[in-house]
Amino acid sequence: MLNRRKFLAQTAGFAALGLSLGKAAAASLPGIDNAPMRGSINAADLGVQPGALDDQSKAFATLLRDANDRDMPVFLPPGTYVVSNLSLPSRVRLSGVPGASRIVYGGKGHLLMAEQAEHIEFTGLVFDGTNRWMGDYAQGLLDLRRVAHLVIDNCQISRSGKSGLALEHASGRIERSEISGAADAGIYSVEAAGLEISGNTVSDCANGGILVHRRQAAEDGTIVSGNRVERIQARSGGTGQNGNGINAFRAGNVVISGNIVSDCAFSAIRANSASNLHITGNTCSRSGETALYSEFSFEGAIVSNNIVDGAANGISIVNFNEGGRMGVCSGNIVRNLSTSGPYPADPPGFGIGINVEADTTALGNVVENAPLYGMHIGWGPFMRNVVATGNIIRKAGTGIAVTVVEGAGTAVISDNVIDGAQNGAIVGHRWAEPVTGDLASSGNAGYAHLTIERNHVS
Repeated sequence: MLNRRKFLAQTAGFAALGLSLGKAAAASLPGIDNAPMRGSINAADLGVQPGALDDQSKAFATLLRDANDRDMPVFLPPGTYVVSNLSLPSRVRLSGVPGASRIVYGGKGHLLMAEQAEHIEFTGLVFDGTNRWMGDYAQGLLDLRRVAHLVIDNCQISRSGKSGLALEHASGRIERSEISGAADAGIYSVEAAGLEISGNTVSDCANGGILVHRRQAAEDGTIVSGNRVERIQARSGGTGQNGNGINAFRAGNVVISGNIVSDCAFSAIRANSASNLHITGNTCSRSGETALYSEFSFEGAIVSNNIVDGAANGISIVNFNEGGRMGVCSGNIVRNLSTSGPYPADPPGFGIGINVEADTTALGNVVENAPLYGMHIGWGPFMRNVVATGNIIRKAGTGIAVTVVEGAGTAVISDNVIDGAQNGAIVGHRWAEPVTGDLASSGNAGYAHLTIERNHVS
């Protein structure tokens, strides 16, 4: 039989050995025991000292150039580094201790800029703009242009005097980072190529959360997924240019999925002239204007399986007059809308659950508490090939408002459940004016472009 004392002694020895090995392994990881990752340059060894009172811009620039020439990563020990006007070399791999390695903007123009870079990677760093002025030429606290491969991971970007992160012609990924307190947008991307923005928190920005823009309508391919975007204002005003949690402008083939977006002055998610668009599986709360918007000259938009709770309007897939067409609006829950918005509303007003116009199906949605219309189909003659079927509309001013203006195209309204519509279940409109009785009971009332059948009204 094994001696019990001997067994316990051996076990203690193994535990001590494991602890020793664990400490040794930990010492080789960045941010553990203040040790740099293996094979990296320790910034302190090259004269960049944490907590130094003077500006360290020159030493920092020398450090980055040396690392670029040697094609090596740099580890930044915990502490505060005051720098400004840094132009990044072609290859930068800079890591630190998350929440503790702080790069603070010292004023005088910009913090970090890159132009025509091969590889830029920031990991575990804090970038603090301290709300200081930035030069007119700078677009963001991190201003990175024409970057072939970009990685920003587990970083904090705060208090920028412009956008937090400004990108142009960038590919790569921004993930697991926190961007807050920007005087413009949190993340502003222009002309991206294969960019992924995922798992970030963007909050308390003055004009926008995550912006994916192009100068001309073209394929962009950015994926915006799993982010939390909250408290986005519209300090620069307008009627939708600012104040959006996530915004795609002229950017094609963009996927916006699985985000939680709340308390935006205008839209939770707004797409303008963005074709082949996916807006799927997002949760949108307390939007000041239209929560989910696909507008103007788009072709192809899928808006599906989203939750909208609290907005002036719920979902709009519109602007056939500008060429906007071809959409699917399915499986969404839209509730608790308001007749009040951030500006005086154009006709027909705020308080609409779902608004569609051309070559679009509205299928299997649930709308509740829409004070104006549960669903609005077409605007004047701007309607073509709309199918609204299998929807549930409960507690609305008018259940479904559909255009009967001359020149309007075909609409099929069938198999919907409409409960508690105060001003009629299905009513024909000339622009914003109701001009028919309840078509749910009378059929199309002689309007040949309408097919209305098998709707259930209570």
